[in-house]
Amino acid sequence: LLVRLDHSSQGQRQPQGRSQEQARASDVARYHGKTFTVVNVVDGDTIDVDAPDGEYEHTRIRLWGVDTPETKNPKVGVMYFGPQAAEFTKEVALGQEVRVYLDEGNRTRCYYGRVLGYVQLPDNRFLNEVLLADGFAYADVRFRHSLYNKYKQLESAARGQKKGLWAEVRR
Repeated sequence: LLVRLDHSSQGQRQPQGRSQEQARASDVARYHGKTFTVVNVVDGDTIDVDAPDGEYEHTRIRLWGVDTPETKNPKVGVMYFGPQAAEFTKEVALGQEVRVYLDEGNRTRCYYGRVLGYVQLPDNRFLNEVLLADGFAYADVRFRHSLYNKYKQLESAARGQKKGLWAEVRR
């Protein structure tokens, strides 16, 4: 249920007095195509960048379209390959200047208020895609986004090549 609420537009929190359209327009103006420094890696699919966000010192970015195994969820504990995914994200993103892109025509925040984004690394690769291609993440097929089909293909290729978390999967 919490995962469903995480991506549910009905549960999306909005600042008081602002419509979803106003909040989205504000997020697009503030984040879309802008460069930030990654100051913290929460887990494999969530990072913090050096921009204040409301009452918070940093903006929390949840990577659109990917889901890495949990490392900090007390209800499920540390999942298989979660620490490796978090460490990989830390290695490639922490301290780096990244460019954030929002999904045009889609919502900009999840239920928990995190910005939903595609994160471009300094070498022009997208962190979302690298996590999938290298087997550190699953394609999040529960929620439609612009790269939905591409992300399913990236996961499928990683599975077929037995990369990362797929290395031990038996058919």
